[in-house]
Amino acid sequence: MNIIDKNFNLLVNDIKKSSETEIFFHIKERFLLLNEETRKSCESFFNKFLYWGKLDVLNKEFEFFELKAFTLKKHIDDFVWLYSNLCDYQSKTILYGILNNWYNWDFTYLGKSIQNLYDDYFDLDLIPSCEDEVLVDLGAYIGDTALSFINNYGEDSYKKIYCYEINKKNFGYLEANMKPYEDIYLRLKGVYDENKEMFLKENGELSSSQVSDDGNILVNIVCLDDDIKEEITIIKSDIEGSEVKALIGAKGHIINEHPKLLISIYHSNNDVWQIPKMIKEMDDSYRFYLRYHGGSIYPTEITLIAL
Repeated sequence: MNIIDKNFNLLVNDIKKSSETEIFFHIKERFLLLNEETRKSCESFFNKFLYWGKLDVLNKEFEFFELKAFTLKKHIDDFVWLYSNLCDYQSKTILYGILNNWYNWDFTYLGKSIQNLYDDYFDLDLIPSCEDEVLVDLGAYIGDTALSFINNYGEDSYKKIYCYEINKKNFGYLEANMKPYEDIYLRLKGVYDENKEMFLKENGELSSSQVSDDGNILVNIVCLDDDIKEEITIIKSDIEGSEVKALIGAKGHIINEHPKLLISIYHSNNDVWQIPKMIKEMDDSYRFYLRYHGGSIYPTEITLIAL
C-alpha cells in the first residue's frame, strides 16, 4: 500500500464510522476555520452557480454542508468503487483530493492535482494521437475545445467536428472562431435524453447556461442518438449539469461505437461517481481516468476520461 491508498482508506474509514449529522458538523466546523476572505469567496461562488447547494453562514443557510454530508455518507461505497476502477495514481490522487477537500476543507492534494502540462480534455499521455475522428463537442461555448483539439492533433486529425451550443451569444462567437476550418458543423441546440423544447436558464456567465422546464428563453433539445446517425469516435461534454441526460441520449453510440468520452463531472456532488458507473453499465470495457484543471480551494473543472 502506498501513501495515496493509505490516505484514501483512512478518509473512507473516518466517513464510514461517522453519522451523517457528525459529517455535517465536521464539514461546517472545518469551513469556519478558514480565513474570512476565503469563506466569503466560497459562499459567493456556491450561491452564484447553485450546483452544490446554498451557503450563507450569517443567515444560517447550510444546504451546501447538508448535501455534502448526505452524499459522503450515502455514497461512500460508490466513491470506493470509483477509486478501485481508476487506472492510474494521478486519477486516484485527484479523487482523494476532491473528497479530502469536501470533508476536511484541505487544499493540499487538490493543489497538487492541478494539471498544467496538457490542455483540458486532451491529455497526450492518454490520447497521444488522433486520426479520422468524428468529434462531438457538447457545450462548445465559443469553440475553445474544438480549437484545442485542432491545435493538439492537427487539421488532418478529424473527419468532422459537431459543435452543440445552446447560448445564442456564444454561438455567434463560435461561428466566427470556426469559420476558417472545414468540416465543422455548428448546431444551436442543447443535448438531452430526448427530443423536445426546454428553457434556458442563465446566470450572467457566458460559459454557464443551464436548461430547465421553465423560463423565458425557449430552446431546442435533441437526443444525440437521433441527431447524429454516423459513427462517433469522441464525445466531449461540459453542459452545466445535463451530462447524465446527454449520455443516456447517446447510449446507442456508446454501446455500438465505444467513443472516447471526455466528460465534466463536477456540476453536482453525484456526477463524480454516478457518471462513471453509468458508463460502465453501458459498456464494461471502458477504462477510467480523472484529470483536474481547477483551482486549489474547491474542486471544479474535473474531467472524466473514459477510453
